Amino acid sequence: MPQQKAPREAPHGPTHEADSRYAWTRLLATLALMTIGSGAMYVIAVVLPAVQAEFGVARADATLPYTLLLVGFGLGGIAMGKAADRFGVMAVVLVGACGLGAGFVAAGLAGSLMAFALIHGVLLGALGSAATFAPLVADTSLWFVKRRGIAVAICASGNYLAGAVWPPIVQHFVEVAGWRHTYIGLGVFCAVTLPLIALRMRARPPVAVALETPSITPHAAASTPSMRPFGLSLNQAQALLCVAGVACCVAMAMPQVHIVAYCGDLGFGAARGAQMLSLMLSCGIVSRLVSGLICDRIGGLRTLLLGSVLQGLALLLFLPFDSLVSLYAISALFGLFQGGIVPSYAIIVREHFPAKEAGARVGTVLMATLFGMALGGWLSGKVFDLTGSYHAAFINGIGWNLLNLSIALFLLSRVRGQQRVGAQVAA
Repeated sequence: MPQQKAPREAPHGPTHEADSRYAWTRLLATLALMTIGSGAMYVIAVVLPAVQAEFGVARADATLPYTLLLVGFGLGGIAMGKAADRFGVMAVVLVGACGLGAGFVAAGLAGSLMAFALIHGVLLGALGSAATFAPLVADTSLWFVKRRGIAVAICASGNYLAGAVWPPIVQHFVEVAGWRHTYIGLGVFCAVTLPLIALRMRARPPVAVALETPSITPHAAASTPSMRPFGLSLNQAQALLCVAGVACCVAMAMPQVHIVAYCGDLGFGAARGAQMLSLMLSCGIVSRLVSGLICDRIGGLRTLLLGSVLQGLALLLFLPFDSLVSLYAISALFGLFQGGIVPSYAIIVREHFPAKEAGARVGTVLMATLFGMALGGWLSGKVFDLTGSYHAAFINGIGWNLLNLSIALFLLSRVRGQQRVGAQVAA
């Protein structure tokens, strides 16, 4: 009798099915990795006043480290996404552990603002946080089918969980030990914890395993919904999503980056601002989870549209109200309204683009959102330097939010047009 061939083993570890128990336990590890790895972008927001005072620079110059961090974060996300597709996400996270560990320590020892900023851009951004954001979001989208929306939302909540956890902790240690010793302590913490959690990420996603199996064709494994998303070419559709990502996050950066400094200017103190930032991002966690459930029902594009409308409303509330109580309330509303925007881009990519390109395309769109955060942080500081207040900066954010809203409406109209044409052809 002919001998039966043994099952082909995956080259990167054991295989597991989508939506399995392993997928959910892996999601918990992903959440922990993102919570730790995304902390750098919130740490710099807390120490911004102290850094500005120590180096004696203007507000816009003091935001340069944050800007370079997010530029590196975004550009590194593309490279890390491609690397994760090729080598697996565990290897990428180990690179991130080295970047964050070395970056925090080096930043704590920096002797000038330019050195401090470059360390944020290269080590903490491109080699550090980039490894624990876009690759993890793309990886999660490949491990789930039935509950993809809520799974991606839980994963992306790690970014906001970092914003809820780290600001008050960092503010405490800055007041007790100074920002330099705080940075060094964060470096040691990242170098120890991230590699231990990364060991749980060895298995490859089911789609990647299928593509490596000769009996399954790459086209069948990719399960491409359409080679012309929204009736556009792949690159045209991607470009529009990138512009939308920049626009929404320029608006999003205004409160997130400057709320601590804004409270200081109003006389409420940096500690109050750190509490508002923590509250804002804590509510963002709730928003992301609820948006994930909504996304499973109405799809990524409509979730993006809903989040854009609500974020614009929250930004409008910052204009007439600036008392302490109202700022706490508006910060909470802002977190509740905009938390589902960024994860919706990953769902849109998985719904309208080939699955085999998820890592690169999700990384590219998320790079655009991070570039928007970087541009928004700097632009808001520049507007403040020119006008002496944050009123014009909030108006600038509202304008960018309207651009995001218009793109979401345009793409939704294209989808509806395709559906009408399809119905007519079927009839």
